[in-house]
Amino acid sequence: MANVPDRTPYPVAARRLLRDTLLDAMRDALAERSWAEVTMADVARDAGVSRQTLYKEFGTRDEFGQAFVVREGTRFLDAVEQAVRAHLDDPHTALGAAFDVFLTAAAEDPLVRMVLRDDGTGGLLPLVTTQSQPLVAAAAERLAAVMHDGWPQAARADVELLAESLVRLAISYAMLPKGPANMTAASVVTLLGPYLDRVLERP
Repeated sequence: MANVPDRTPYPVAARRLLRDTLLDAMRDALAERSWAEVTMADVARDAGVSRQTLYKEFGTRDEFGQAFVVREGTRFLDAVEQAVRAHLDDPHTALGAAFDVFLTAAAEDPLVRMVLRDDGTGGLLPLVTTQSQPLVAAAAERLAAVMHDGWPQAARADVELLAESLVRLAISYAMLPKGPANMTAASVVTLLGPYLDRVLERP
C-alpha cells in the first residue's frame, strides 16, 4: 500500500492562513505608508478580521512587527539556502554566493529600500537593528541547520557561531551597504574563510 502523505490538521492550516493573510496585509500597507503610519486596525480591516483577532494571534504591535520582519527575512533565506547547497563542495564559494545572493536580493526589495530610507521616525528600522534578536535567532538557526547538514564533519557549536556571525554581518551590510554586493561577499570570504577552513578541518 502506498504511503499517504501526512495531512496538515485543519486548525494548523487555518492558523497558518490567518497569519499569512495578516502579514500580507501589512506588506501591502507598507508599500504605501511607513510602519508608524499603519495601525493594527488598518491591518485587521484589510485582512478581513477583527482587531482583537490580530492581537490574539500576534500579541503586541511590536511582536507583530517582529513576526513580519522574520517572515520577510525567510524569503531571503530561501535564496541563501539554495546558494549554499549549490556549492557544498567548495565552502568558500558557498560563503561568498550566500552573501552575494542575500545582499543583491535585499538591495532589490522595495521593503528593504524603505527601511534603509527610514530616518528613525518610520518605526520599522529598530526591528532589523536594535530589536532584531528574533530575526537573528531565526535566520542563524536555519543557516546553521543548512551548513551542518551539508558539512556534517563540523562541530555543531562551531557551525552555530559561524551562522550567527554571517547573519549579523549580512544585516549590517544590508543596512549600510558598501560597494557592489560581490565586492562585499569577497571581503567576507577573506575575513571568515580561515575560520571556515578550521571548522571543516581543511588544510
